[in-house]
Amino acid sequence: MGSFKFATDTTAKVLNVQVEGTMSEEDAIRFITEYNETVSKFQPTEYEIDLDCTQLNVSSPDVLPMLEQCYLLYQQSGFKKVIFTIEKSPVLKMQLSRVARTTKLENYEIREV
Repeated sequence: MGSFKFATDTTAKVLNVQVEGTMSEEDAIRFITEYNETVSKFQPTEYEIDLDCTQLNVSSPDVLPMLEQCYLLYQQSGFKKVIFTIEKSPVLKMQLSRVARTTKLENYEIREV
């Protein structure tokens, strides 16, 4: 089961999102709902979104459409930049990059720690 937490830093203008575990379809639906509630409280075009994926597992193929949906949300919200922070994991990096290409998300960066 996956978990997530949203924290808006209004001073730095960053939406910090911590994502952990293995996300299921139900987790993804809850994520999207909470994401929409959180983002409605500020102007995303003035913010970056920083997704801490250091504790995230590679997603299974059946969850990839939901992951793509999340990328489209980041794009439609208009964040200045979308940052994915991951542990060194070639497989996860490749998966996140592939979804970014598929959804045409251009303003993203993957940081390995």
